[in-house]
Amino acid sequence: MPIYNYFCEANGTSVEVHHGMRQSLSTWGEVCATAGIDPGSTPVDASVERLLYAPSLHSPTGDADLKAQGFTKLVRRDQGVYENVTATGDEKRYVRADDASSMPDFKRKVGD
Repeated sequence: MPIYNYFCEANGTSVEVHHGMRQSLSTWGEVCATAGIDPGSTPVDASVERLLYAPSLHSPTGDADLKAQGFTKLVRRDQGVYENVTATGDEKRYVRADDASSMPDFKRKVGD
């Protein structure tokens, strides 16, 4: 579910709320009910404004981050030969197109 920030001018408070994209909140009472918080002394019919903000994204910065997050990175070294720079455990370091046993075990790395 998306996360939205709502600002109430009546009390100067900003609240983070999880709700569906089709749902629209317009009063402090609706925001408080959805967020599961007490409206306090602010009137429940006070209007709120949905704030726009840039989401924060995390992207791996190197091979070690990729490996820690369970990703596999293959770097081409020669015709049909790739180096698995994120190899773990018993995975082979070099993957050959003509050798199925050298392929990374993606089923073990990727869960449902």
